[in-house]
Amino acid sequence: MANSFMCEIVSAEGEVFSGQIEQLVASGIMGDLGILPGHTPLLTELQPGPVRVIRDGGQEENFYISGGFLEVQPSVVSVLADAATRAGDIDESAAEEARQQALQSLNEKSSELDYTRAAAELAEAVAQLRTIQQLRKKAGKG
Repeated sequence: MANSFMCEIVSAEGEVFSGQIEQLVASGIMGDLGILPGHTPLLTELQPGPVRVIRDGGQEENFYISGGFLEVQPSVVSVLADAATRAGDIDESAAEEARQQALQSLNEKSSELDYTRAAAELAEAVAQLRTIQQLRKKAGKG
């Protein structure tokens, strides 16, 4: 069995990552998923949050996705994200501002649609902030 597999992380904007990796960790709808070489084929929905890839040699890279799907095939794993970015590129102040605005919108709900939209915006902002916190924790800065 090989010790690595091809991984692609793509969004509507384009490819965010492509390369050989040893492991992928993402947040599925039923909890966190760890994908290693030889994993059984799988298709599952992903929650907004961090995606961690460990490259050949142990180098770790972190990404944020706003939701999407994970497809595991024998030779390639694909993350098909609604939106994706490298975790280090997340603007923490913008994410915190979005969280505050979503909380305010939830309190001022004028219709069911506004409430649903605000709840989704809140979940995305919280997931971005959680990704930043996890990255800091790993770096020993938080």
